[in-house]
Amino acid sequence: MKEREARVELPLEILLIALGVLLLLGLAVKYGGRFFPTGKSPEEGKERDWAIPTIDSQAQGHSLFHRWDARIKIVALVFFMFCAASVQNMAWALATLLVSALSILVAQIPLHRPLRRLRAMVPFLTMFLVVMPLTVPQKSGDLMVSFAHVPFLEFNGRGLELALLIVVKASAIALLVEPLVATAPFPATVQALARLKVPPMVCQMILLAHRYIFVFQHEAERMGKGMRARGFRKRTNLETLRTLGNFLGMLLVRTFDRTQRVHEAMLARGYANTFPQKIEFRARREDWLKGALWAGAGLGLLMADRWVKWTLFS
Repeated sequence: MKEREARVELPLEILLIALGVLLLLGLAVKYGGRFFPTGKSPEEGKERDWAIPTIDSQAQGHSLFHRWDARIKIVALVFFMFCAASVQNMAWALATLLVSALSILVAQIPLHRPLRRLRAMVPFLTMFLVVMPLTVPQKSGDLMVSFAHVPFLEFNGRGLELALLIVVKASAIALLVEPLVATAPFPATVQALARLKVPPMVCQMILLAHRYIFVFQHEAERMGKGMRARGFRKRTNLETLRTLGNFLGMLLVRTFDRTQRVHEAMLARGYANTFPQKIEFRARREDWLKGALWAGAGLGLLMADRWVKWTLFS
């Protein structure tokens, strides 16, 4: 006999409260970084050198992640990320989130860095929380929730559960990116990728793209300041669209011109489609042990998740 779906009608106030809580959480993630120590240097008041990438600003620490061989660290943490993405039970997904949060503390990374990463994901993850409860196909046994005075608005409880699962897993993986890339100099991480048989041209593209994306960002900010100094204000009219189109076109021209000059300078300094690799990697016993622990933790969480699912549906 098929199990029929359950239907629940709630007061409209609950929907308004839920939307308010969701809005407050988004504001807390967006502006919460102002209330945490940023770990910035005493030279914060000086003008930033946009030619220096900041992804590895915490690379000179002494944590377990900083002392880890970059090659083994990449393989172990990426493997754990894949295991975290494959978890299907909310309890074990929360366990992966806890492991990622603890790794942030162990790696001694300032809280403003993972908060900034999560803040960039808020609009995308909020879309899942709003869309999936409304669009997930209805199946037998689903809990359908409606609200008084708006009967046409019906939520699927299973869709909300799936959306929450995606949010938790995405947050866990995003948090784990910080110990992966911020605990070693970025050139060392790219060279570790090359030692792991990633195509050399791909490694060079990653290194150059990250090296100059901040320079282009600074160029865009300077052009924006110049436009505002000349009286430009964003409005919803064709003149604003025309001005922004000219802005993007000029930025593209300046970017292309800069890349040509950079390439010519590289050729003048002996560039022959390869970068010199001066970093020597030496894997120690403790590096392999940490890699085995992370791989075992990922496999353990995945097996526990599958065992729970098997016991529930067997």
